[in-house]
Amino acid sequence: MDISFVIPVHNEQDNVKPLFEEIKSIFNSLSQKYKSYEVIFIDDGSSDKTFESLIKIKDSHVKLIKLRKNFGQSAALLAGFHNATGNIVITLDGDLQNDPKDIPKLLAKLEEGFDCVSGWRYKRKDSFSVKISSRLSNFLRHFLINDKINDSGCSLKAYRKECLSELELYGELHRYIVTLVSLKGFKIAEIKVNHRERIHGKTNYNLTKVIKGFMDLIGVWFWQKYSARPMHLFGFLGLVSGTMGLISGFYSIYLRIFKGTDLSNTFLPTVAVFLVMIGLQFFISGLLADMLIKNYLLNKEQKVYSIEKIVEN
Repeated sequence: MDISFVIPVHNEQDNVKPLFEEIKSIFNSLSQKYKSYEVIFIDDGSSDKTFESLIKIKDSHVKLIKLRKNFGQSAALLAGFHNATGNIVITLDGDLQNDPKDIPKLLAKLEEGFDCVSGWRYKRKDSFSVKISSRLSNFLRHFLINDKINDSGCSLKAYRKECLSELELYGELHRYIVTLVSLKGFKIAEIKVNHRERIHGKTNYNLTKVIKGFMDLIGVWFWQKYSARPMHLFGFLGLVSGTMGLISGFYSIYLRIFKGTDLSNTFLPTVAVFLVMIGLQFFISGLLADMLIKNYLLNKEQKVYSIEKIVEN
């Protein structure tokens, strides 16, 4: 298989068929270079007639994956990646806001020697609130991990298959796939793409996802900096806290012995004990994190989704 299109959908009953027709038309224009393709739709627990609309698409290139419930976009994408057979994997949103006409540009950029090409919606057609939350997320992402990507939240991306072979997604990590791929040493590029207004359905983007995304961003930052040895972070914090505690303790002893200070009138002894205990906690947390990461690297078989059925025409 040359190309796999992976498209997670949730309550997009009016969008899936027009999207497939657009993708089919674009691929036909590329057929001289790319001979085979598949379009994988992952129904992420839709509560409308999305799956029924997908079933009506009678085409041998379509593969349908129905998840048992709404696991989230990250899990849906991972299910698609695990079932994709193409040498190149292209992802799109199912809401028709990503423009399939940009697909040839993504493929052309891959041919320049890149392993992953991400779209940049430089003229977004979203509501004001979505734009503001997205800019805030981008600012925090640049501040913490500086991945040099302008729009990590754009779903229109192209990957070489090897980029995704060991990728693990959960929570809202789909927004940081480019960063995760970059951490493995793959070459990343970004190109400007068209962004269209939503015509059918409602956006699934809300404040809850922004907060979850920020929490996952902290996880990506930690993984980027300290995934190999978390003890370097926790040990350093423990050392700083413990040292400050010991200094406070020795100063308290000095005041009591040489100055005759009544320590019951000062907070230094309490602060000293508190800082030493916090330092010990950081050291213990570092050791536990080291053991957990080693266990994680040894056991990576558990999946974050559950498939109800797979339908192939």
